[in-house]
Amino acid sequence: MASPLTDLEKRKQISIRGIVGVENVAELKKGFNRHLHFTLVKDRNVATPRDYYFALAHTVRDHLVGRWIRTQQFYYETDPKRVYYLSLEFYMGRTLQNTMINLGLQNACDEAIYQLGLDMEDLEEMEEDAGLGNGGLGRLAACFLDSMATLGLAAYGYGIRYEYGIFNQKIKEGWQVEEADDWLRHGNPWEKARPEYMLPVHFYGRVEESKEGARWVDTQVVLAMPYDTPIPGYMNNTVNTMRLWSARAPNDFNLKDFNVGDYIQAVLDRNLAENISRVLYPNDNFFEGKELRLKQEYFVVAATLQDIIRRFKISKKGSTGPVSFDSFPEKVAIQLNDTHPAMAIPELMRVFVDVEKLDWDTAWAITKRTFAYTNHTVLPEALERWPVGLLETLLPRHLQIIYRINQGHLDVRIYLRSLLSVSVR
Repeated sequence: MASPLTDLEKRKQISIRGIVGVENVAELKKGFNRHLHFTLVKDRNVATPRDYYFALAHTVRDHLVGRWIRTQQFYYETDPKRVYYLSLEFYMGRTLQNTMINLGLQNACDEAIYQLGLDMEDLEEMEEDAGLGNGGLGRLAACFLDSMATLGLAAYGYGIRYEYGIFNQKIKEGWQVEEADDWLRHGNPWEKARPEYMLPVHFYGRVEESKEGARWVDTQVVLAMPYDTPIPGYMNNTVNTMRLWSARAPNDFNLKDFNVGDYIQAVLDRNLAENISRVLYPNDNFFEGKELRLKQEYFVVAATLQDIIRRFKISKKGSTGPVSFDSFPEKVAIQLNDTHPAMAIPELMRVFVDVEKLDWDTAWAITKRTFAYTNHTVLPEALERWPVGLLETLLPRHLQIIYRINQGHLDVRIYLRSLLSVSVR
C-alpha cells in the first residue's frame, strides 16, 4: 500500500495542473467560508468532512447559476429547436469534479482547498453517486447530455428522481445481499426543486365516448414534482438542464383518518403515490411489480410531454388565435432511450387528439416527425411486453390509441400487398 503524500508532494502535484490566479483562489475561499457559515450553519470547530464537501459544492454551484440562467434566457429569446432526451436511467456519476473541470475551476479549487488545510480527494469521496442508473443505458444518456451541452445544443434530459437507486451489494456469509441505495439521505446540493411546475399525471379510470370525441375520466391523480440539475458544457458557458420527476400524492395527509386513530391510512395515499419514484427498476416478477414499472414509464412521459407542450406554447405567446402545432416537429425533437419511454407516442397522440382537438391524421403526421428512438438490443428478453389486461386497466385510453396505430400499420401493409399483386399481374 502506497504511503500518504507529504505536503511538499501534494504541492508539486497541484502545481502540475497549472498556475491559478490569486484572485480566483481568494474568491473561492471566501465563497467556501460563506457557505460553511450561512448555508450549513457550521464553523471549523464542528464541521465534518461532509460539511466541507457541501460548502465546496455550493461554492462551485455559485459559478454555475449565472451561466445556467443566461443559457435559458438565450434559448427563450432565440427559440431554437430543442432536443428532449427521455430516459429512465441517467448514470451521471459524481458531479463535483466534472463541474469543476467543465467550468475551468479545478486548479483554483485545488489551491483554495489546500490553503484551507483540506484534502480535495477526501472531499470528492464524500459525494454520493447519483443512483439514477446502473449500466450502459444510463451512461449513454449521461454522455449525451454532457456532449449536447458542450456542443451548445438546446437540450433537456428528462427522467425520474429515484429515492433509492441501484442497490448496494454486500457479501454476507458468502452470499450476495442487496441493500437499498439511499443516495439522497444527506441531500443533493446540485438539484433545485421547482414546485411551481408541478404537474398532474392520471391513471386508471375509463373512456367516455361522445360527439366531441373520447374523454378519459374518473382517473386517479399523482402529482409530478420537478427537480432541476444543471448540466455544464466544457468551457463554453452553456449550462443545460436535466429535469427529474418525483411522485407526490395530491393529498399528503388525511387529517380525518388521523383524528380517529387510523394513523396508517392517514398517510397511505402518499406512500402509494411516492412508490412510483421510490426505486430504480422494481422487481417485476409479480403483477404488482409489473404495474409499478408501467406506472413509472407512463409517469415520466406524461409529465415530460406536458412540460414540453407548455414550453412550446410559451414560445408562441403573442400569436393570435389558438396555438398551431404545425411547426411542432421543427421546434421539438424527442429522443427515446430504449423501450422504456415508448408510451410517449400514444400519450402525445392522446394530448393532440383529446386535449388539443387535432384530427387523427394531422396528429399522427406531427407525432411521426417528432420522435426518434435509440435501440440498445434485439434480445427478446430485453424487449418489454405488457399484458393487455394491465394496460386496459391502468391506461385505457392509450390502449385504444395503440390499437388504432396498429390498425393503421396493418392497413398500409394490406394496401402495399394489393399494389404488389396488381403490378405482378
